[in-house]
Amino acid sequence: MKKITSADNSRFKGLLRLMQSARERRNAGLSLLDGVHLVSAYREHVGPPEEVAVAASALDNPEIGGLLSALGSAPVIVLADGLFAQLSTVASPTGIVAAVRTPRALTAPARLETCVMLEDIQDPGNLGSILRTAAAAGVRQVFLSPHSVHCWSPRVLRAGMGAHFALGIYEQADLPALVARFPGTVVATDARARRSIYDLDLAGPVAFLLGNEGAGLSPALAGAAHVTAAIPIARGVESLNVAAAAAVALFERVRQRKAVSRSGG
Repeated sequence: MKKITSADNSRFKGLLRLMQSARERRNAGLSLLDGVHLVSAYREHVGPPEEVAVAASALDNPEIGGLLSALGSAPVIVLADGLFAQLSTVASPTGIVAAVRTPRALTAPARLETCVMLEDIQDPGNLGSILRTAAAAGVRQVFLSPHSVHCWSPRVLRAGMGAHFALGIYEQADLPALVARFPGTVVATDARARRSIYDLDLAGPVAFLLGNEGAGLSPALAGAAHVTAAIPIARGVESLNVAAAAAVALFERVRQRKAVSRSGG
């Protein structure tokens, strides 16, 4: 393992550019994973990283040591703690980051399954939470409109907690075209809708449409949905956070499918 103490080192500078610049990440086709959990999830679902950086003070950490052994021949550099702190995306550095080849799904699949379609989601924390919830609810396809936040940014990756690597994520998606050919029920969420999400039959294939944090769904996309439903909330409360709304809708589907399974339907 090569030890690096200078900020002028080219390998350190390359990792720093990945951390700081979305353009650099897109151009290089690389993402930066921060922490044992994310690096482990990538190794399990995708393969070895392109490069790993470890803080000098973290070399004695048993969890990090075990992960380094599991990574096999992946190139590893050891950074002075001050340098590593510049790469970390959290207040208390995790001790390990990895540059990985971004798993890119360039075209939507021919076969659409139960999925989440996201229009112009802007907050990285919201997007990461939605991805994590989708994976936990057994959904495997997520589509993002062209103006949504980049799903492979460090903040989205951190909020997703490894869910990225259990999903098929399609950025720059033509949502209206996908809605038009979806084989099941397309459900738009809207706090103003008269129908409740709990009144819908969600046991079959469903596409959940979720819109921008402030503006919601565009009229055109909302109008293309088969049904619009609200999540009932207490009087005097304006609306739910979009990530919370996604969790309620997705797990209502889980509940209904389990009920059908128990009844033998």
